[in-house]
Amino acid sequence: MSKNINVALIGNPNTGKTSVFNQLTGLKQKVGNYPGITVEKKEGICKLPRGVKAHILDLPGTYSLNTTSLDESLVVELLLNKNDKDYPDVAVVISDVENLKRNLLLFTQIKDLKIPTILVINMADRMSRKGISLDVEAMEKKLDTKIALVSTRKRTGIERVKELIADYKSISSKPVLDPTRISPEYFDRLKKTFPQEDLYKLWLVITQDVNFMPIEKKRIQDATDFSTKSKDELKKLQHKETVLRYQLINNILKETYKVDFMAAKGLRASMDKILTHKVFGYLIFFVILLTIFQAIFDWSGYPMDFIDEQFAMASEWVKNTLPAGLFTDLLAEGIIAGIGGIVIFIPQIAFLFLFISLLEESGYMSRVVFLMDRLMRPFGLSGKSVVPLISGNACAIPAIMATRTIENWKERLITILVTPFTTCSARLPVYLILIALVIPEGSFLGLSYQALTLMLLYMIGFGMALLSAMALNKILKIKSRSVFMIEMPTYRLPLLKNVVYTVIEKTKSFVLGAGKIILAISIVLWFLGSNGYSDDFENAESIVTERIEKQGLSIYSKNYIQNNVASYRESVEAEDLEPSILKDSVQVLTEQLSERAVAQEIASYKLEHSYIGQAGKAFEPIVKPLGYDWKIGIAVLTSFAAREVFVGTLATIYSVGSDEEETIKNRMAAELDESGKPLFNLASGISLMLFYAFAMQCMSTLAIVKRETNSWKWPMIQLGFMSVFAYIIALIAYQILI
Repeated sequence: MSKNINVALIGNPNTGKTSVFNQLTGLKQKVGNYPGITVEKKEGICKLPRGVKAHILDLPGTYSLNTTSLDESLVVELLLNKNDKDYPDVAVVISDVENLKRNLLLFTQIKDLKIPTILVINMADRMSRKGISLDVEAMEKKLDTKIALVSTRKRTGIERVKELIADYKSISSKPVLDPTRISPEYFDRLKKTFPQEDLYKLWLVITQDVNFMPIEKKRIQDATDFSTKSKDELKKLQHKETVLRYQLINNILKETYKVDFMAAKGLRASMDKILTHKVFGYLIFFVILLTIFQAIFDWSGYPMDFIDEQFAMASEWVKNTLPAGLFTDLLAEGIIAGIGGIVIFIPQIAFLFLFISLLEESGYMSRVVFLMDRLMRPFGLSGKSVVPLISGNACAIPAIMATRTIENWKERLITILVTPFTTCSARLPVYLILIALVIPEGSFLGLSYQALTLMLLYMIGFGMALLSAMALNKILKIKSRSVFMIEMPTYRLPLLKNVVYTVIEKTKSFVLGAGKIILAISIVLWFLGSNGYSDDFENAESIVTERIEKQGLSIYSKNYIQNNVASYRESVEAEDLEPSILKDSVQVLTEQLSERAVAQEIASYKLEHSYIGQAGKAFEPIVKPLGYDWKIGIAVLTSFAAREVFVGTLATIYSVGSDEEETIKNRMAAELDESGKPLFNLASGISLMLFYAFAMQCMSTLAIVKRETNSWKWPMIQLGFMSVFAYIIALIAYQILI
């Protein structure tokens, strides 16, 4: 039985590398981090001919082996370290048929490492439309390799790639360029000093900032006078290498690659003029955002209601089916209620990632990045800061890691500090349920108030990020200068399979990541809400019963009974019942509702005097000026672990001791303040939304900021400022609107 083949999938950004990876591996893939480094690592398994399996590693996109970021360094480190368990038996370089010249620079560098290297030319279906003709056989001879023409859109050529991988031992590993041509004298001394080492690998060790090398850079410098070469001199030699490679590539393409420029003309230039226009570009982007937020509310309403009802029914079924006791209460009131508080938002989270994926796959997102560069320059941010800020709408953690592409430290630090202001997907569950509770369902010019509110929250977060960046740019006395460049990929119809993979992967990652935290917190909250030490907790039933006998039911219970009786009367109006029968049935219903109300008041009293109730009451004076009660205060505290825990916490608290088959949204809508008015009103709802728009509320983000800045100073400043600012803004909003 043959061992698995290690395959490194390498390529420039926007060459369709992810599409090739998805078609090779299907769903047999996983996403993690490189050991000790918070950079995403994608790997999968591909079945090859003759029963052989390939372990495929999708490496970060890179333009060459001359690294400028940590992501690119990882590629070089792997390709130079034969002791790494993922060291490739064969490298597969993905190129774009329209940008073949630039892509071949990376291909020739990898091939010169004497690794069997396959060239995959992607997007072959665009050749006829772009007037491109290619002599594959001649190119294979010139490059001394094997080539596969692939169209991931039409699903052609993938089998050819699998065959070439399986037959990798027959592929030549002969270098394309003689490295001594870069500097004969320099490389001659290098060869004499290290006669057993490969010259091109030595060259990369000397010039690149890499860590996991079998040859130590210090040993090279100690054994030679190479250290006398300044960085500028080494840069000049790197530029000479690039020139030599492009001369070689140009000669090969002259004989094998032809373009009919008349046939290549298309709509791209015209579309770019419109989509990146200094006025219309912003308007189009604004309309696209409005459409996305409108769709998030309209399309996800039905599945959300269904999920909410199913979890409520599941909780009730557990209570009615399993024997009464500690385990049943934990399952019904703790685990099911807590997880239900986050699962309900799967449809909206999935739709958000769906639209983001469509924008990225179509090539439009790069235009947005280019467009927003104009907006961000006056605020002291690099154009490269746009990528983290936009990706922060999904999650701040990978967004902060994406700042590694920013070479200038000041711009990178500012971007790290302001990125958490952008509205991540973890805020979405909080926004959505609060908007549904306090914003009416009307519309303006065909757009619902709820969708407009959600978009306004996104704009507030982005606006605060820019204002903070401008302030930090003036406060931080660090000189900086940078140039922004971005590649504009060709427009293309999104591949359905890629979009589906992305939505499933991102949604699963969000739900599982949040689910672990919520499950743990739900169990703790259930325990704290189901137990207490005071006499009030132990004697809750007798205390509440005595109070009801003297003062009657609470306002909440009375409203609950009246509303249900009114609904019952409306439902039986068409049946034309006799007055006596109607009176008797209403009487029976009222008695049943009264018994349920008494039980609910006892449960609420016990909860208020439980461990969590006592803690909430102690914390309540701090949050009361914002319009929150102790229950919301507890949810705010626990959501520091992760913002989305807010909803799960309330779902657990409201479910403790509840015997009703009622959804979390209905329970929140029914909550009353001390004056008998709805607790979640416009003032408290806006206050909460603004608090979460500006507060940090995420331990994981703080940990990443610490790691990226290598200091606790910046995350602590970040936490302190964002928390105080969020509190002040929420306080002002509530006091104005109340």
